[in-house]
Amino acid sequence: MLLNGGELDGTRILSPKTVALMASDHLPPGCNYGDTARPRFGALAPVPEMGYGFGLGFAVRTDAGRCPLPGSVGEYFWGGVLGTSFWIDPVEQMVVVAMMTAPERRLYYRHLLRPLVYGAITGPVTG
Repeated sequence: MLLNGGELDGTRILSPKTVALMASDHLPPGCNYGDTARPRFGALAPVPEMGYGFGLGFAVRTDAGRCPLPGSVGEYFWGGVLGTSFWIDPVEQMVVVAMMTAPERRLYYRHLLRPLVYGAITGPVTG
């Protein structure tokens, strides 16, 4: 539904403008981050030095070349505390949902999954 601009199976749930607003960075320049963000999330920390900002509900990739993990500018994602994570890449027209246990290894697996998924794309490079 989010990838499709707010529509699912022919039913409008959110307006395209609402989805665009949700997937836009809303953090002001110079926003301070806690000391735990980077150690807790590694390359997926939603912080400017990793090329991320934060929208209305999830992290948003704002810059190319900062995060060592593959992805496109404009992708948005979230990793839930109980093991569910997702990312949506509008450039690649891709939605990925991962559900995992192993609390002590979740970040490790999230970092492994992205290169595997992007490495499996066989079409032209768009991101």
